Amino acid sequence: MAQAGMLSSPRGAAVRAGLSRGWIETRQSLTNVGDLIWYVMFPLIYAGVLFMMRGSTVPGTDFALGAMVLPSIVGMSIAFGGLVGPSSVLAVEREDGTLLRAKATPNGMLGYLVGKIVNIALTTAFSLVVLVIPGWGVRDQLRVDEPRAWLLIVAIFVLGLIATVPIGAALGSLLTSSAQTGLLMLGSSAMIAVSGIFYPITALPGWLQWVGQALPFYWLGLGARSALLPPEMVAAEIGESWRTVEMVGVLGVWAVAGLVLAPILLRRMAQRESGSDVAERREKVMTRGY
Repeated sequence: MAQAGMLSSPRGAAVRAGLSRGWIETRQSLTNVGDLIWYVMFPLIYAGVLFMMRGSTVPGTDFALGAMVLPSIVGMSIAFGGLVGPSSVLAVEREDGTLLRAKATPNGMLGYLVGKIVNIALTTAFSLVVLVIPGWGVRDQLRVDEPRAWLLIVAIFVLGLIATVPIGAALGSLLTSSAQTGLLMLGSSAMIAVSGIFYPITALPGWLQWVGQALPFYWLGLGARSALLPPEMVAAEIGESWRTVEMVGVLGVWAVAGLVLAPILLRRMAQRESGSDVAERREKVMTRGY
């Protein structure tokens, strides 16, 4: 009875509307040429990087370098989608009045956020599929035939989005213009550079290793490597360990921080929204266009 009451409550209706909205937005995005190019651009670039690594091996082993890097890129793509995706969307939809309309609807912000979470999860999963298909040529050195490996990837995907989407939404609420999303791209690139994605983090100076280990990019890359690489490749990791407990702990801290900050910042942002603000931002966008 209590569950039925919750589902029929206004908040339950907002959640259902958000789930439906997220699915509809995803279908529309995947049929929009501009959005589709965005979703496949980076995976294809990474696939090109893997192609250029063909014939190269991890120093001191006969293990393909591309097979070592592919799981890291999978983890990195999850973090990138969770951080940059919601922040970019929030900045754009703040300018075009979508957020103002959501604010004016009862429980509209809840439905809006649920819809964005669904949309980001599905589009990130789509980008991962685009990435993995070209990288399938190194599958013989990965544990792709083990159900356990795919269960771990799914768990890392879910944990990664929980850890990054709220932070991405909080960052997006701080942006005053969609033009500022380039700063997030630049910041993400800097985080990727110190997170051991394209080369072992142990090759970095000690202080940069500590910086990298504070970021979700490193831990999601490590988690994906633990799922797909053979056990002997753990020798290339810090402490020669996959450090699963530490991964869950660090990503859990990011998740808690995001879940605490995001609602506060989003409410504050929504309270400041007005029709005149939207009109002013639209005028600025049109001016930039000319």
